[in-house]
Amino acid sequence: MSEQAIFHYIQHSCFTVTKNGVTLLFDPFIDGNPEGLGVNDIKADYIFVSHAHGDHLGSALEIAKACDATIISTNEIGVMASGEGCKAEGMHIGGTHQFPFGKVRITLAFHGSGIAGGHACGFVVDLFGTKFYFAGDTGIFMDMQLLQRLDAFDYAILPIGDYYTMGPADAAIAAELLKAKYVIPVHYNTWPPIAQDPEAFKAKVEATTPSKVLIVKPGNSIELE
Repeated sequence: MSEQAIFHYIQHSCFTVTKNGVTLLFDPFIDGNPEGLGVNDIKADYIFVSHAHGDHLGSALEIAKACDATIISTNEIGVMASGEGCKAEGMHIGGTHQFPFGKVRITLAFHGSGIAGGHACGFVVDLFGTKFYFAGDTGIFMDMQLLQRLDAFDYAILPIGDYYTMGPADAAIAAELLKAKYVIPVHYNTWPPIAQDPEAFKAKVEATTPSKVLIVKPGNSIELE
């Protein structure tokens, strides 16, 4: 019998999703996290890296080596990670791959890559039937409306911090385009330039779309369908 998936928000854009004994870790910037987690405290089977800026690549290489995890990212980051002695799957935008836990699609994200020749990305992930989209760091773009058609998902994990990414107003429009059942905001309140009120974002999204917003505080977990 399949387990419930557990979403655990560490901080910023760093979170895990665990189901059936497999843990996926995303953008592992863990410095100063409220639980005091260090590299050796985090266990993951796969590590997703949306781009190579320090607040997203974070401790990916160190964690991958500590628990023999596979890094999933764009080709440039995959090559870099392999060169550092990590296992890596270097995919690219528009590509899909069937992993033992389910399908992954690499999606477009409009943001800096943080690595020469690269591009930022997002992910649509199917983890044993729990399907979600992690936008990574991005501005809004109209092709978001195609993602459900390509690979349906129930959860959209979106940045709302503004300054470096979409702010709440743009992310609310993104929610309209994405048509996910649930939206989880991330990438806010880490530093003063990205300070936001997630409750105001929740009110806006739920007033203008059928989506429900799930606010998860850093250090907390929720069950996913």
